[in-house]
Amino acid sequence: MVAVTGAGRGIGADVAIRLAGMPGMSVVGVDDVVAAEAGAAVIAWRQVNPGTPAVVEAFAGADAVVHLALDLAPQVDRAAQRRLNATAARATVTASSAAGVRRLVLVTSAMVYGARADNPVPIDDNAPLRAVPEASVLGDLLEIEALARTSAKTYRGLAVTVLRPAIVLGPGARSAAAAQFDAPRLLRIRGHATKWQFCHVDDLASAIAVAVAGGIDGAANVASPGWLEQADVERIAGRSSIELPARIATATAERLHRLALTPALPSELDYLMHPWVVDPARLRAAGWSPSRTNADALADYVGSRDRHSYGGLATRGAAAGATVALIGTAALVRRARRRRS
Repeated sequence: MVAVTGAGRGIGADVAIRLAGMPGMSVVGVDDVVAAEAGAAVIAWRQVNPGTPAVVEAFAGADAVVHLALDLAPQVDRAAQRRLNATAARATVTASSAAGVRRLVLVTSAMVYGARADNPVPIDDNAPLRAVPEASVLGDLLEIEALARTSAKTYRGLAVTVLRPAIVLGPGARSAAAAQFDAPRLLRIRGHATKWQFCHVDDLASAIAVAVAGGIDGAANVASPGWLEQADVERIAGRSSIELPARIATATAERLHRLALTPALPSELDYLMHPWVVDPARLRAAGWSPSRTNADALADYVGSRDRHSYGGLATRGAAAGATVALIGTAALVRRARRRRS
């Protein structure tokens, strides 16, 4: 039996439903809400807040726990979001050990490697984590990574796997990275060629299944092979780009953050300027292979969105509070004002 925290919403619901549909997989959803998505009826539910001590009872009888009770959406109240993310992760680790769970799978992001000009392309599973801890969800992810390292040593009977997916695309995607494709324009930084890499939620679920089966110890990357160039992304997403010099983009992001118009930090722009493409070699060696290419993952995602509702939100500067969407919108507004003057 596999217990999935955060199964009531977002990517957690997407993954739990897919795991439950796999042969021989018995899934228990652990969340304070029950997923409304089609397919959720096949999941057994234990309705409890994953960040409370009561979660240990929800893990009773589970062979493995998959922790997806993680809020990656840009939030205005970052302090509360960070407390929730940290509390849920710590409670899940402690409860997993107390309940006698044999395998814990934590999901973070390939963003923990950092976006640097000197990054190898691709980054392997053993590369150091060079992201800068800061007051964003990236800081939460790095905290979970640190928790995974200490837990593997502290709880001897608990095997810990950390999966680091590229940008996850699926119906429940709520991250700032995914929100870029809900904006009317994509942002391109002059002089930098973004390398886009994705992880379809189906492939994240199959990677988790491999980890649950004991095929992976330690950390492993999850992604479609290779990457897409900017022109490919624009064509598939059906969006053009607005190009800004790095100096102007950074200054705009800083101003928006200072005015509390977005909770995201200007440093997120690094992920548009520098490569952070990963190689899922460890998963491949365990027999995993993705079912979607990067192009497939992006096409599925943009095809599933209601462009009228999401596009309108982005135009008003509210695409999940994502910095990149707001910068693009701000630049368009400035250009329109210049034309009228």
